[in-house]
Amino acid sequence: MNEIGSNIWDSIKAFWVSAWDIINTPIFSLSGNDLSAGTILYIIVAFFVLSFISKRIRKVLTEVILRRAGLEAAATATIGTVTRFFILVIGSIVIIQSSGIDLSALTLLAGALGVGIGFGLQNITDNFISGIIILFEKPIKVGDRIEVGGIEGDVTSISFRATSILTNDNISIIVPNSEFISSRVINWSHNDRNIRFRMPIGVSYNEDPVQIKKILLDVADKNPHILKRPAPIVLFDGFGDSSLDFVLAVWTSTHTDKPRVLKSELYFDIFDQFKKHNIEIPFPQRDLHIRSGQIASNKQA
Repeated sequence: MNEIGSNIWDSIKAFWVSAWDIINTPIFSLSGNDLSAGTILYIIVAFFVLSFISKRIRKVLTEVILRRAGLEAAATATIGTVTRFFILVIGSIVIIQSSGIDLSALTLLAGALGVGIGFGLQNITDNFISGIIILFEKPIKVGDRIEVGGIEGDVTSISFRATSILTNDNISIIVPNSEFISSRVINWSHNDRNIRFRMPIGVSYNEDPVQIKKILLDVADKNPHILKRPAPIVLFDGFGDSSLDFVLAVWTSTHTDKPRVLKSELYFDIFDQFKKHNIEIPFPQRDLHIRSGQIASNKQA
């Protein structure tokens, strides 16, 4: 019985040795490297495991870590995809190197290709890094009222390459993210939606400043879009060339995205009140003085 068991064990060992030899027998060569069935099987299994691990890491990153950080769904998905891509690239290099395939022959080609791609993707890389900074530092966010490069509107979406801004004319403008890092950005609603607007107003030197202040405050108090707290104020700004200059400063939280509409409403009401109270609104005037003696001398010449 022991002899039979020993013979079976010897047969299994012999079969395993033969199978191992067959698996490791080179099938073909690739760049001077002999590839066997075992090597190919190892590469297939390793890539399957790498794909599974990268998917799990992306899932944990997007559904646990980034979601708790409060990032948008689009930004979270992009970060997860990019992370998985880098894992697949690095893992692929490790698998190929560990399988015995020498990639040193491709180093020179990869270096030249990398330099060319680096120059070609310089702007894309700049915008990509700027997008990461924006998404994590949040100097702007979706819904903010901003002004950058002469463009004013509401932020509708932020991606890794660019940010979409919707103007009051319902026009979407795509702004590269690098603009928000290298340029000055005015964010009207960075802290909250309460914004103060200043409106210059000039009246004739014949008018009473106290009466002007009362009229302007009454107009501001009757407008439903102006906040009571902080209260509107009127500043006596100075003595102009042809007018007494005032500034009406008001706070609003509803017209942050349409300041011109609010200013138009106030100017309409102010003009109407000035007309009722016979308040004179001056315009630039110039007095021309002619010296008769000089004219006579010119005629004699």
